[in-house]
Order: sequence, then structure tokens, then C-alpha cells
Amino acid sequence: MNSLFLTVLAFIGYIIAYKVYGKFLGSKIFALSNKNKMPSSELNDGIDYVPSKKNIIFGHHFTTIAGIGPIVGPAIGIIWGWLPAFIWVFVGAIFMGGLHDFSTLIISARNKGKTIGDLSGNIIHPSVRYVFQFIMQLLLLIVLAVFAMIVGVLFDKYPQAVIPVWVEIPIAIWLGRQVAKGKSDLLYSIIALVLLYLSILASVYYLPPVIMPPIMGSSVITWAIILYVYAFFASTMPVQKLLQPRDYINSHQLVIAIVMIIIGLLVAHPVITAPAINQEAFSSNEVPALMPLMFITIACGAISGFHSLASTGTTVKQVQKEKHTLFIGYGGMLLESFLAVLVLMAIAGGLGLGLSHEGELLKGADAFHAHYHSWATASGLGAKLEAFIVGSANLLNSYGIPLELGEAIIAVFIVSFANTTLDSSCRIQRLSLQEIFKNKDGEIKKPVNNRYVATFIVVGAAAILTFLQPGAKGALLLWPLFGALNQLVAALALGVVAIYLLLKKKNPIYAIIPMVFVLIMTIWAMINNLMSFLQDKNYILAVISVLIITLTNWLLVVGSKVLFRK
Repeated sequence: MNSLFLTVLAFIGYIIAYKVYGKFLGSKIFALSNKNKMPSSELNDGIDYVPSKKNIIFGHHFTTIAGIGPIVGPAIGIIWGWLPAFIWVFVGAIFMGGLHDFSTLIISARNKGKTIGDLSGNIIHPSVRYVFQFIMQLLLLIVLAVFAMIVGVLFDKYPQAVIPVWVEIPIAIWLGRQVAKGKSDLLYSIIALVLLYLSILASVYYLPPVIMPPIMGSSVITWAIILYVYAFFASTMPVQKLLQPRDYINSHQLVIAIVMIIIGLLVAHPVITAPAINQEAFSSNEVPALMPLMFITIACGAISGFHSLASTGTTVKQVQKEKHTLFIGYGGMLLESFLAVLVLMAIAGGLGLGLSHEGELLKGADAFHAHYHSWATASGLGAKLEAFIVGSANLLNSYGIPLELGEAIIAVFIVSFANTTLDSSCRIQRLSLQEIFKNKDGEIKKPVNNRYVATFIVVGAAAILTFLQPGAKGALLLWPLFGALNQLVAALALGVVAIYLLLKKKNPIYAIIPMVFVLIMTIWAMINNLMSFLQDKNYILAVISVLIITLTNWLLVVGSKVLFRK
């Protein structure tokens, strides 16, 4: 199978899906209308609620939901073979992820920009709100703590990415000021991109690598401290000053990265050397079974609960017109899925162009099998990213870009997106925390009503978790819960959507089918995890798992009663 053929097939498929299924959802199911008032204008506070241009918000939304999720998930999911991973990414995004992201965005827009957790109380039952918000807070805590560690690890692993990533911040602030003055956002974003790529060239060829002094024996701890300070200020600043322009730059950086990879596929058009179905993985005791783990491992790119937190947490508060939600929500999910397809192609085909392994240059199927010969070698963060970065750099090298420069371009792209998820998650968690402490009149109780106090609580809790273990690895204590917890949020969000559609006298089947599928896979995975935690005598995770499973069952009972009653 040729990687270029699959890429073109997926691209055409996404366009058809948007034109047919996406437009059907927008016009027939949700009846989008620009006559409806948007919370960005109705509640405009100049900080979180700020009406903005469609293309700018698309950039923010995409870079927030993407992070490194559509890279690391497919990069490990391909161990079962490129075919099941490709099918899940392609079909999942069109019929599950796209609906999930768009529907939660539009429902929140029609309910004063409330998060999906707060919405659950309005749509299902008031008591549900606190349970859903608890699950959201736990998920966001893990995301924030883990990404602080991940970005620190990436800075250590790819020091050539340090200067460009930090240089992007003042560039983004400058871009935000130019846009505020009424100047062309596209023109000045191109200038910002040129400056960013010049900083990459300088970092690779002219400047020494940035090596941070270790704190408590680890430079990752040093980076984590710096990143938490950055996240505090970035997530409390008005969105139009840093968040929007930085994400706008990153969205254009993504377009360039996609174009560069596609050019590589056109020039090299590598044959896929990874197996379509990896029989070795299925017959090996070292690799877990595909069901249900693949559907939990590959989340971003197919369907991810974190996306509903982004849609209803920050994105909805900036959307200017209701009809923009289809492009931002459904279109953003399809673009992320296409990125996941490119990741699969870069690994399945690009990795076979050359992989340095134990002093030997491997090519073809040998390169894939060397990297994916066991679950242990493929599941680490470095291994996931290495497969994509090396494969992409090989594709870029096929038309003359030096390998060193190609790796730096892809590394900066990855770290920029990870940094975006870091401070966006911090803002979303702060907004969710403030919603928990609202009174009956909708007023937030003191002192949490102060965004600096609320953000300090959020950052402080994540930092405590991060530094519970040496090397800023405390978040890994809860990381085994993340995959199932993330997909649980997706299933619960779809449940809220289904009941909303019933209340509006619309057919809920479009939300119920993906909800049931994701819920089955998630509960299956949660039970497997619980058995594993008990076997390993990890009683803390076992207790948390039992609590989450119990709360999930309670939510299902309450939701089912409402569903059947309606």
C-alpha cells in the first residue's frame, strides 16, 4: 500500500464528511442561526469572553485540542497495525469526535458559555453537575501536571526547540497588539512565522543549545517550575493578548508542517512498510490486546473527552457567530484527525526510509520492527515522538531539507502545541473551579471569584502532584487513569448531548450510538485497569478507579432515567 494514496483518500473523505454529515448536523439537527446571541458578546469581559474572528478562534481551538495527543496516540496505536489505527482515526473523527466537539460547543454557546460539567446540571439533574465537575477537575489536574513534565522532558530531549518556543511568546504578544490596532491578522501572522523559523535556523546552526541547571538533580524540575510560572500568567491574561495570537501562529505552523510532510509523501511516496495487521503483536504476550486498549490509546484524532472541555471552556467564550461553530468544532476535529493520519503515514512509510538503531541504519520493515518489537520499546514518550520525528524528518529530507533541521522543525511544532495545551488546560480548569463555587444566583463565591486566586489553587495543586516524585514525575502516579478517564468524559458529554437533543425534539440517535460505543470501551478498559492495579497492589489507583466506576454508574442511572422519561 502506498502512503500517498491513503493520505489523499483520507483528505477527500474528510472534505466529503464536512460537506455532507457536518452540514447535516449544523442545519437539520442543531439548526444553526446567526440570529442567536453568543456569550462572547453578551458576557464580554475583555479577559475570557472576547468576540473574535472565526479563523483566529479556529487556530486557538485546534491547537488546544491537538497538543501532542494526535501524535503520541497514533504513534503507539500503530503497533497493532496501520489498518485498525487508520480506520479508527478516520471513522471515529467523522461520526464520533466531530459530533462530540461541535455539539458540545453549540450547546454551550446556547447556555451562556457554561462548561460541559455545568451544563450537565442544567440538562440532566443539578446533582450531576458536581460529579461531572469532579471528574473534569481530576482529568485537568492530570493533564496540567503531566504536560508540565512532558514539555520539560521535550526541552531536555530537543534543546534546539527551547529558543524558538520561548521566542514565540513575545512574537505572539506583538502580533496581538497589531491585530488590536486593526492590522491584517494574516499578514502579520506570516511575519511572525518568518521570525519563528528564523529563530529555528539560528538555534540549529548558530546558537549553543540551552541546557538548564538542574534543581534537585533534574533539569526537568527546573523547566517544570518555569512552566508553572508561565502557565499562571498566560492563563490569567486576556485571551486576545497572548492565547489567541500564539495559537494563531501555531495553527499556521501546523499548516506548514502538514504541507512539508505532504510534499515529502509526494516526492518520496514511500511504500508502507509497517504491517497492515501486526500478527506478531496479536500473538505476543508482551503487547496488550487491541480491544479495548486501542480505543483508549488513540483518543485525540478520533474522539477525546478533553475536546469538550476545550469547546465549552475557552473556545465558546470567543466565538462571534453561531454558524462559526460548525467550522471550528467539526472542522477542527477533522483537521486534527488528518494530522493523525499523517502521523501514521510518517511512521508507517517515512520511518522505513531510515532509522538509526544501535549504530546501524535500518530501512523498510526492519526499521519498523526494530522500533515496535515490543510494547515496552514503543510505549515510552521518547519512543512515541522519536518515531514521528524521524519519519517526518526523512520525508522532509527527501526534497533537500537536512535531517538536523527537519528534526528541529518538527520538534518545535510538537513542543509549541504541548505548551498551548499546558496553559489552555490551566485556564479551563480555573473556569471549571469557579463554576463549582457558584451560588444559586450565578455569582462565584469569594475568594475563588478572583481569577488569580483560582489559578493559583489550580497551579498549586498540579505542582504538588508533579513534585511528589523525583524528576517531576509525580503526575505519572495518576497517569494510568488518564486514557479511560478522558474517554469517560467523552461518553458522558455525548450523554448530555443526547438528552439535549431529546429536549429539543430532535433525534438523539446520532449522539447515543457513539456514546454507547465509547462507554463500552471505556468501562471495559477501566475494569481491566482495576484488575491490573489490584494485581500490582497499587491500592491508591484501585480506590480511585472504584470511585470513578461507582460515580459513572450513578451518572448512567440518573441519565437513563431522564432519557427514558423524555
